[in-house]
Amino acid sequence: VQLQASGGGLVQAGGSLRLSCTASRLTSPGTFRTYTMSWFRQAPGKEREFVAASSSARHGGSPVYEDFVKGRFTISRDNAKNTVSLQMNSLKPEDTAVYYCAADRTLIRSSYRSVNAYDYWGQGTLVTVSS
Repeated sequence: VQLQASGGGLVQAGGSLRLSCTASRLTSPGTFRTYTMSWFRQAPGKEREFVAASSSARHGGSPVYEDFVKGRFTISRDNAKNTVSLQMNSLKPEDTAVYYCAADRTLIRSSYRSVNAYDYWGQGTLVTVSS
């Protein structure tokens, strides 16, 4: 599985960006829905941290958010297009980071926030929020 993230850029505080991540080289058509798709971020000098997840169809496709993005970020997925998106509103300077998408087929809900639980990672896209 290959993940390609896009949509990062420079935005002023209070602005919005939409990140997208497209999966390719899936084992067979229609399997994207079986993956938990998540976004993580890593700021300079900090560890990679969980942002949001879209659970697999097995777990209802429901979203999970880290507290610091609740009410500001929305994760969504289009299983027909093998794409997961992250709509980021009301951006703050502390949201500045490289954002990574990640995928895994075997996660349980309690593992969503664990970096080490994911088998597949995209290359990252830089989001810079100016004050």
